[in-house]
Amino acid sequence: MIEGIKKDAKTRMSKALDALSGNFNKIRTGRAHPSILDGIQVSYYGSDAPLSQVANVNVEDARTLSVTPWEKNLVPDIEKAIMKSDLGLNPSTAGAVIRIPMPALTEETRKNFIRQARGEAETARVSIRNIRRDALAEVKSLLKDKKISEDDERRAGDDIQKITDQFVADVDKALAAKEKDLMEI
Repeated sequence: MIEGIKKDAKTRMSKALDALSGNFNKIRTGRAHPSILDGIQVSYYGSDAPLSQVANVNVEDARTLSVTPWEKNLVPDIEKAIMKSDLGLNPSTAGAVIRIPMPALTEETRKNFIRQARGEAETARVSIRNIRRDALAEVKSLLKDKKISEDDERRAGDDIQKITDQFVADVDKALAAKEKDLMEI
């Protein structure tokens, strides 16, 4: 029973870490990377579809992305969707190819992106702590129902805390890597 609780907590904490990684990908750095456009939805025959499902996104050079739609009539819709996104990108169209230059980051925008990354990391930490709280509550209910001893409860609490500490350390490592990436010129 306790192993199941720990395994469940580990699984949920790793999902929180994956969500953090996805959120970090949406914070753009000075370099072009296709994952920056992952959150963009394009109107496609009356319904919204992710950009990656209606076009090919490639890195042209270090500071330019190219988007090639699979259907030429989607070019204006894709361009509009990119401009509406809060990424601050200005696409330019050349025939059927949309080129998106990545503007250089100013010191102020870098600091804002770092602030945003720290907020995302804190959200992940809170999520991990909430998972720990839930797991400890499950262990306490097992003790209350007399399914485990107090020693087992204490050991399980220590193990859950070690798992939590490891995942919080992973969040801190990911944040440090993102900050380093943002501060590179």
